[in-house]
Amino acid sequence: MQIEAAVLRAADAPYTIESLDLADPGPGEVLVRVAGAGMCHTDMLGRVPGDLVAKPVVLGHEGSGVVEAVGPGVTGLTVGDHVVMSFDSCGECANCRAAKPGACPQMTALNMLAMPLDGTPRATGPGGEPVHTRWFGQSSFASHALGTVRNVVPVTKDVPLDVLGPLGCGVQTGAASVLVSLGVRAGDSIAVFGAGAVGLAAVMAARIAGASTIVAVDLHESRLDLARELGATHVIDGADDDIAGQIRAISGGEGVQYSFDSTAVPEVVSTAVASLRTTGVCGLVGVGAAEYRLDANLLLMGRTVKGIIEGDAVPHTFIPRMIEMWRQGRFPFDRLVTTYPLAQINEAEADTTSGKVVKPVLIP
Repeated sequence: MQIEAAVLRAADAPYTIESLDLADPGPGEVLVRVAGAGMCHTDMLGRVPGDLVAKPVVLGHEGSGVVEAVGPGVTGLTVGDHVVMSFDSCGECANCRAAKPGACPQMTALNMLAMPLDGTPRATGPGGEPVHTRWFGQSSFASHALGTVRNVVPVTKDVPLDVLGPLGCGVQTGAASVLVSLGVRAGDSIAVFGAGAVGLAAVMAARIAGASTIVAVDLHESRLDLARELGATHVIDGADDDIAGQIRAISGGEGVQYSFDSTAVPEVVSTAVASLRTTGVCGLVGVGAAEYRLDANLLLMGRTVKGIIEGDAVPHTFIPRMIEMWRQGRFPFDRLVTTYPLAQINEAEADTTSGKVVKPVLIP
């Protein structure tokens, strides 16, 4: 079928809106008419020079929409279902069977390479050239996307479908990191480094968990203001001196029980670890850093650094949980969203890179 998609043909090129020929859904695949697709920091990996993400490619991995067709063997999804698309996983490995799909050994192959495991292109351009459309099992910067039964999550039809896409990755990562992976509880303390969509979702989740001290750190005053409104008890300008010292002072001199970094900036991660109390845990979800250098003495005294993938969430259970928390008025993730027509994708990218907006959502 013919679809419209935002195609990235080179790391330093603008997106172009093009007509593509998308294959019919094959075994285990689901065709989704996209209602909206969030733009996430991970999509910027398409801008990294080199061959990490094959080109030309359709990015986008926070899609929501309506099922238009299902392939052979698909169960649990029918035409007309409202869905959110999340990351893909194999469903067969030990980690998937243990409800840890983010730790699937095929995570990179299924999500980061933008092509099916068999290497067969699922879309072609006007000249018949292959276009990669399997970014995180969906490539949702388009009018239609092919997902899989593993990463297409049915949701209730009485919620605003066009803005649900960010629940598939960024918002899920922040909220589940706090509620699932770190297991923040009532009375705990946490410092969140980076108040973008992931960090602000973590702030909201910490409030839901009943954390008594929630510190947000960011360079943008507008995001710190929003963090206060969403549940932060304290905010700190990321350009300040001795941020770790400030956090220790806020938390009674000991440091916080949890810190959470979404920036992947090595100096920020070092500060996040230094902000912890003894036995504290620092969760890392940021993508892009080659290495971190940490004070070994901090770790030897009982602190832990934990890498987290997609919040350790199971999308089929956690996405409906977030929707229910939103319905109850406890998780207003829609306040993070600014919508753009898909044709304005380059403007949306510039606005999120500059920090002007928190979470762009592209509407085909």
